[in-house]
Amino acid sequence: MSETTAPLVAESTTARGRRARLALKGLQVLLALFFVGASAVPKLVAHPSAVESFDTIGWGSAGMYTIGLLELLGGVALVIPLLASVAAVSLSALMVGAFITQVAVFDGEYAATPLILIVPLALIAWARRGQAAELVRVVRRRQS
Repeated sequence: MSETTAPLVAESTTARGRRARLALKGLQVLLALFFVGASAVPKLVAHPSAVESFDTIGWGSAGMYTIGLLELLGGVALVIPLLASVAAVSLSALMVGAFITQVAVFDGEYAATPLILIVPLALIAWARRGQAAELVRVVRRRQS
């Protein structure tokens, strides 16, 4: 590579990296808004559709509030840099449970939704894995 093209390549790489980080942060915010606003809030305010669904599952209001709280906490944690990877993994696990419930109880009517959500959550978990390692270091320091 010549001296004249090296700065152009470096500049292009950093601009691309900046755009990728911005797109990832946007994805995190979008998913956080979904989990907090569209998923957790109806459960936490006992919207009739959520109450009916959880009664059908057999979990009642305790299950509804628990899942709503987990979604709320996960959605908020998605936008906290140190917690984003852990939140994405945790919400993915919750979505696996949602998929199984949709198939087993509701005949798969909305089973695709949790599967679709797992894809960007997995991307966030992988892309933010370094922050999860930092979280482990912080926790270990506090224990010492």
